[in-house]
Amino acid sequence: MGRLLNKIKEPNDIKRISPKLYPILAQEIRDFLIDHVSQTGGHLASNLGAVEITMALHICLHFPEDKVVYDVGHQSYVHKLLTGRKDEFTSLRQKDGLCGFPKRCESDCDVFGTGHSSTSISAALGLAVARDLEQKEETIAAVIGDGALSGGMAYEALNNLSILRREKKNMIIILNDNKMSISENVGGMSRYLNDLRSRRSYSEFKENVENALNNIPGVGKSVARTLKKSKDSIKQLFIPGMLFENMGITYYGLVNGHDIYELIHAINRAKQHEGPILIHAITRKGMGYKYAEKNPEKFHGIGPFDKETGEVLAKKTKKTYTDIFAESLVELARENKKIVAITAAMPSGTGLKAFKKHYPKRFFDVGIAEEHAVTFAAGLAAQGMRPVFAVYSSFLQRGIDQILHDVCMQDLHVIFAIDRAGFVGADGETHHGCFDLSYLSMIPNMTVMAPKNGKELEEMLKFAVEELDGPCAIRYPKGSACTDMEECHEPLKKGRSEVITPGSEIAVLGVGSMVSVCQKVCEEIRDHKIAGATFVNVRFVKPLDTELLDRLSQNHSLLVTVEENVKSGGFGEHVSAYMEACHPEIRVLPLAIPDHFIEHGTVDRQRMKIGLNVQGILDAVEQSWENLVNNRK
Repeated sequence: MGRLLNKIKEPNDIKRISPKLYPILAQEIRDFLIDHVSQTGGHLASNLGAVEITMALHICLHFPEDKVVYDVGHQSYVHKLLTGRKDEFTSLRQKDGLCGFPKRCESDCDVFGTGHSSTSISAALGLAVARDLEQKEETIAAVIGDGALSGGMAYEALNNLSILRREKKNMIIILNDNKMSISENVGGMSRYLNDLRSRRSYSEFKENVENALNNIPGVGKSVARTLKKSKDSIKQLFIPGMLFENMGITYYGLVNGHDIYELIHAINRAKQHEGPILIHAITRKGMGYKYAEKNPEKFHGIGPFDKETGEVLAKKTKKTYTDIFAESLVELARENKKIVAITAAMPSGTGLKAFKKHYPKRFFDVGIAEEHAVTFAAGLAAQGMRPVFAVYSSFLQRGIDQILHDVCMQDLHVIFAIDRAGFVGADGETHHGCFDLSYLSMIPNMTVMAPKNGKELEEMLKFAVEELDGPCAIRYPKGSACTDMEECHEPLKKGRSEVITPGSEIAVLGVGSMVSVCQKVCEEIRDHKIAGATFVNVRFVKPLDTELLDRLSQNHSLLVTVEENVKSGGFGEHVSAYMEACHPEIRVLPLAIPDHFIEHGTVDRQRMKIGLNVQGILDAVEQSWENLVNNRK
């Protein structure tokens, strides 16, 4: 098994494989991916669909001199195999192991890191311009999916490329068109590509017309030249809009994205072309594995599974925070007809499929377009609706300007349901939700909440819809919902924390996902007779509960804040600033994520690495308390 794949130990080794054996190599790659991802988990369906495209690029290009940018980067597994990283796949997405995305520090062949969508054309254009300025001879290619092509940044890049076309910026764009992002694609670009798919290959048609005209004695070549120059040329009749060609980007398609020989022919032709060219390749997500073909959404990002049955090995036993959010929103919308739900191409990941089923007319999937989603929500709110935008924390980062300018500046009642806040584990630094508390807290009019458990998430969503005015955000982590402390349910009041266990000397203030950890820390403090610790569930990161801080200053010497967010600009720094201004005699120990990116691994390992586990927090508290006591002597 894998006799051909075993021969690929370094970049460009694929060129030593006989062309007649390419289909066998493609099957070996698929078998390898299914075997390994079934054990480690990872992004399977997208990689199975990109096997031949990646092979063709490696056959036609020379690495690392030539460069390919993958969008989104989770389809880069085949690229990693073909650049000599086969033996590292046993550690895929694990601590100190192979990253699930391109990573510049991992290989010279990973020219650009891509974890979020719609970036490859921009990055590749930058590489191409730098190449030309340095007068180098390199082939630059961008691979982009049809889902990623719905993102606004892709159009900004295409527009810029069209401006530079007169400078003959040679660049290959490969459109990996599988009709999907994570879920089925929506929107105008999707309809446009569907229309293209239904038509005969434009490039083939154009070639046949030109060849026929050139063969007409005497006048044929002249007619062909005239036709080529005409704005009302033959292409306008057969391809509606001709989006790419009208932007100065030569369109080549349709190409069978699973025909390795057709792809090689297309890429080699593109290399000889002057100026930018787009190769439109039709692929099937999950190709070669029946379970992934049948359910590509399930196998987009999947944990370990039984490859014989396609069933996930670790069965979900508890409700996730996403489940609770989804159920609560459906229930609230039953009574409140003004509630509308918005997703940016992730109805399943954010739990909004249930809302769509119950209230299809109040559900909106805007595609991969977070910036638009935020301002769209603002428009809805301006008309008195109650928009809830469910989005992963790392993806909401794209909409910071819109949150500030379009929502908060106008004090509009938009509710941000921020999923995957904090560490996310195997996807690593590109997908951690570690910055939302900082960038949201800095904006006037914004209310920021974090629940201690699933029950409190339900209560916060209801509070946000029915009690609050203006912009508000609820951030909650990935995974099973915490069920601890459900007996503690003091009614929510804006800007007020919940004191779960009163005490003295040391106060531990936990935020959201860290509350259950802090509960154990406080128990250890009391058991070790270090101090009589007060245990606080922060609830509201903004507005800051200054009344509580004033009270704590009366009988506490050390305040410990714990949050799964970067330290810079986070809750702890806001507490420190207030105490320094109003109660400078009180020491504050802010525990948070340090000022560097945390790599992939398990969430438990990530927390342990930076001291946000029980023992790490306890050690920090003991050391700080010891220093404080010694300084008093």
